[in-house]
Amino acid sequence: ARVNQIKTQIETTTSDYDKEKLQERLAKLSGGVAVCYIGAASEMEMKEKKDRVDDALNATRAAVEEGIIPGGGVAYIRAINALDKLKGENDDENTGIAIVKRALEEPIRQIVYFSP
Repeated sequence: ARVNQIKTQIETTTSDYDKEKLQERLAKLSGGVAVCYIGAASEMEMKEKKDRVDDALNATRAAVEEGIIPGGGVAYIRAINALDKLKGENDDENTGIAIVKRALEEPIRQIVYFSP
């Protein structure tokens, strides 16, 4: 999905600089091989590290295939906009909507609170 989007951007952009950067990004996304050497003190630790690398690899593949959403709670903040348009049929539903909105705001609150 993202690869096709970048290809479309390459075709439509008029800037040579943007075109070059998009082509570099496309090259990085489509293909490429990496070899990871992982060391550990024991075989059990090695298996655990290998599982972590496999999980990261699968997450990366899924992100490349299906697209990536912004981090840092941005997707949650954007979801609040949909809740702003939602009106409950009674006070209980409105309270529930307010609770969900507060829960969606919490990750960004934590990021701001713990930022230096």
